[in-house]
Amino acid sequence: MTGTNSAAPIRVLIVDDHPIVREGIAALIERQADMVTVGEASSGEEAIACYAAFLPDVTLMDVQMPGTGGIAAVEAIRSGSADAAILMLTTYPGDAQAVRAIQAGAAGYLLKNSIRKELLDAIRSVHAGRRAVSPDIAHALAVHALDERLSEREVAILRLIADGHANKQIAWRLGVSTDTIKANLKQLFAKLGVDDRTHAVTVAVRRGFIDR
Repeated sequence: MTGTNSAAPIRVLIVDDHPIVREGIAALIERQADMVTVGEASSGEEAIACYAAFLPDVTLMDVQMPGTGGIAAVEAIRSGSADAAILMLTTYPGDAQAVRAIQAGAAGYLLKNSIRKELLDAIRSVHAGRRAVSPDIAHALAVHALDERLSEREVAILRLIADGHANKQIAWRLGVSTDTIKANLKQLFAKLGVDDRTHAVTVAVRRGFIDR
């Protein structure tokens, strides 16, 4: 076992819908002298229940899971435990999703492909009350820090475009005129720095505004 010895090890809850990911992280943690896995969960719903049952020092939370996602689970946990230390794990380095997670109360945001030492250091950091963000995500946050945020309607339009709906269908679904949708798209394209619908969806997925 490696790591810094302490009287009380950091108690970690692992939340991910992929068993192989949970097993890999648990094996890594069990090799540390200052950490121990106290529980595992495969969904946001299970995470909320397990947090209440185990009261871990640090929770590792997958962002995207079936049913209740990671960000919604963070909001639920933090609503009852404001001091909960939750470290988000994601496959995508999008800045928009990272912002939502941090606003929900996450203490850190790491890419799943982070090297083992980075994950272990992040667990220790959030346990000590500090934040931990992967360099790639920190860069994306810095690049887009001054960008104008998308409105709820603009995100809804992006989702409908991604699902293959034409402007007329989008207007009907949102209860507005086609001209309004055209105006919304013009503003949306400007915010994303794109010229067409396909590129808008590509950028929106990459930055984490929508999931695909």
